[in-house]
Amino acid sequence: MPCLYISTNVNLDGVDKDPIFSEATKAVASIIGRPEHLVMVILKGKVAISFNGNKEPAAYAEIVSMGGITKQVKRNLIATLGRILEAKLSIPRARFFLKVYDTTAAGNCSKL
Repeated sequence: MPCLYISTNVNLDGVDKDPIFSEATKAVASIIGRPEHLVMVILKGKVAISFNGNKEPAAYAEIVSMGGITKQVKRNLIATLGRILEAKLSIPRARFFLKVYDTTAAGNCSKL
């Protein structure tokens, strides 16, 4: 199950977040090659972020996936998610950072 966690210093009060969730879910599913119903997206606003010495709109994101991550997938995720954040939250793509984790189910799941 891929999980995308986005933190931004943009105030999300009054922002229609549904299109962000929808577009990010579709993008992650399509790019990584997983069904949409397995993609989780978390969006948190008003996070204290300074980038390049200023507090203009910026975002930091992490994505964790059990496989499906290649160099090309990383590039596509950065480009596509950057476009979504720029279009929906006016965050310039140059002020967006994505950290990618590729993990396996066997190594990171515990038995109940």
